[in-house]
Amino acid sequence: MNFFRRILAFTFIIIFIVVTLTSPSPKAITTETNKISRTPIRAGVLLYFFEDSYLLLLKKNLEDIQKENPDKIEFTFFDGKANPAIQYEIINNMINDNFDLLLLNIFEAKENTLQEIINKAKQKSLPLIIFISTIPNIDIVKTYSKLAFIPADTKEPAILEGKIIADAWNENKKAIDKNGDNILQYIMLKGKTDSVLSNSRTKYSVESINTLGIQTEELATVSCNWSRQIAKESTRSLFIRFGNKIEAIIANNDILALGAIDALQGLGYNKGNKLKTIPVVGIDALPEAQELIKKGYMLGSVFHDPSTMADAIYNIGLNLVSGKSITSGTDYKIDPSGVIVNINFKEYTIKTLSEISQ
Repeated sequence: MNFFRRILAFTFIIIFIVVTLTSPSPKAITTETNKISRTPIRAGVLLYFFEDSYLLLLKKNLEDIQKENPDKIEFTFFDGKANPAIQYEIINNMINDNFDLLLLNIFEAKENTLQEIINKAKQKSLPLIIFISTIPNIDIVKTYSKLAFIPADTKEPAILEGKIIADAWNENKKAIDKNGDNILQYIMLKGKTDSVLSNSRTKYSVESINTLGIQTEELATVSCNWSRQIAKESTRSLFIRFGNKIEAIIANNDILALGAIDALQGLGYNKGNKLKTIPVVGIDALPEAQELIKKGYMLGSVFHDPSTMADAIYNIGLNLVSGKSITSGTDYKIDPSGVIVNINFKEYTIKTLSEISQ
């Protein structure tokens, strides 16, 4: 009897070992279904430059999302140091580092480089989001089904920036049009001369003012390399040159606008006296710019909410990893390409504060 019990026990052990060895591992299941089964999802995040004020706000919002969802997502951040060569090296390492999701902010990638990145991600069936970046060729981003693109809109924020100036002109033309010639004399603070984003914002902000029926005259355009200090020094030099001829300052982003405010306040302007205030506009609505707008020291900015952007990156990322459609369970709008998601911009002025806070 004991002999038969031993035979039966031995048989069960053999069966258990065979089933264990021949059953597919969780890793194999993941490979076959192309879905990530482990949690939290490991997401590698490349940011163009850690010293960029807007990207720092975005990073903080992503970190807050991780704190609220520790069982769902784990972000690892990489600093691209505003250097394309460094960025592409980091991306290659990220692709080989067993991340479940890649989130890339590569700003203005060349067409062949972007195609190479997409091809490498595609080879590993690695979900990919490229965000706040320009698109060299729409066809490239349509070649991979696990890719979503949240572009750096080069047109809409510039149009809104121009509208802020035009609205102020129409409401208080007498105060702005100092020489009474019915023409808005302005200076333009550009990011970079060879930047697609900078050139587009420069073009469409002025076109927007003209489209709204206001004539403009460019007194000067200065490339500031996205530097607050350079913007400050340039504005000071231009003020010494043009003085009260300057009726508005249009900046490609808030960093440059803040540099302009620094210079003007050093010269006794934009401190609350409406008779000594030059309208300054920017893009991003950074917290410091928001405070200046509330005080009346800065005319306005274009709000690109980092919290909304972080939520979009997180939700779309989860969808891609789980094999769902890009906008599944969200209110985001996708364009006809099927991969591009646009995040709306809003005017940030004293008049629109109540709308934005809702």
